[in-house]
Amino acid sequence: MVNFPKPLLLDTPFEKWEWDDVPKYRREQVRHWIFEKGFLQWDKMSNIPKNLKSDLAKKVDLAPMEPVKVQGSTDTTQKILWKLRDNQFIESVLIRATEGTKGVRASRLTLCVSTQVGCALGCKFCASGLDGLKRNLTTGEIVGQVLMARNEAGRRIDNLVFMGMGEPLANLPALLPALDTILSPQGLGIGARHITLSTSGLVPKILELANFPAQIRLAISLHGGDDETRSKIMPINKRYPMTELLGACEKFIGQRKKMITLEYILIKGVNDDLKQAELLAEHAQRLNAKVNLIPYNRVDGLDWERPEKEQINAFYKTVEREKAPRVTLRMEKGHDIDAACGQLRLKEIKSQ
Repeated sequence: MVNFPKPLLLDTPFEKWEWDDVPKYRREQVRHWIFEKGFLQWDKMSNIPKNLKSDLAKKVDLAPMEPVKVQGSTDTTQKILWKLRDNQFIESVLIRATEGTKGVRASRLTLCVSTQVGCALGCKFCASGLDGLKRNLTTGEIVGQVLMARNEAGRRIDNLVFMGMGEPLANLPALLPALDTILSPQGLGIGARHITLSTSGLVPKILELANFPAQIRLAISLHGGDDETRSKIMPINKRYPMTELLGACEKFIGQRKKMITLEYILIKGVNDDLKQAELLAEHAQRLNAKVNLIPYNRVDGLDWERPEKEQINAFYKTVEREKAPRVTLRMEKGHDIDAACGQLRLKEIKSQ
């Protein structure tokens, strides 16, 4: 844990801001500037007295990070490199998609959020863990990504997926308060059904998350139909094997009464044979879970490869034929800027 010179205001939910000498209506004005207008600079808050702004600036930091580099197009996928207050770096990804019903088409904006600087779990397909775990993000650094990415996009963010750098459930002490702020009408006011947390399979944390009151969505990074296959890809499987993981998922579903998603990255010659497809469909049936198939995205420094299109389609059709409740094949967005699933690694700062 890093001891910063000043605390970060966003680390504390608005309802718990404790400025004994500041009137309640002034606190509400600050809240409005931050969460409604997206300003994280005291000098921009025109209706706050200068002496109060000066006093508050001495007590707390507003901006948890600064954008260093934005890659991609404003009408497709963008990757944002953030510099944190201790000079560490993280990345977030803005993903735009078009959807429509009854002839009306609208753009949906999703933000892929990071929860750690690096990752300790060492999943074999993922770039984020190649350099290990540097530290957990604070609550304010998690919330700050959403606020500041909204400013970069120039519009409201519709969905949040906690699938960026790090293992979200390994940082629940910071993540759960961040979710409170994200969900709160006094904060960012994003609905729970628009928020998805992904985990590599931390069984105790899945059970802990089941007690969180809001109906957020859960995605399990499965990537193998049996222990032998999954352990090749997910070292965490040796600690929490499939039997324990699927049992925890059943308890989560039983308590939450909400469908989960099984994420499955297809890796050539590792987990793409049709027997694995049959096992995956069995697990999905048992849990009444969605299946999200993701062809592997190339990562520099790793030897994995994406299966041929014919094998990808055969795998998809097998899962579908075996009557998984729902299966989708998700082709990558942001592959050209290393922003697709498993690719976040901070290559831009290696030479700095």
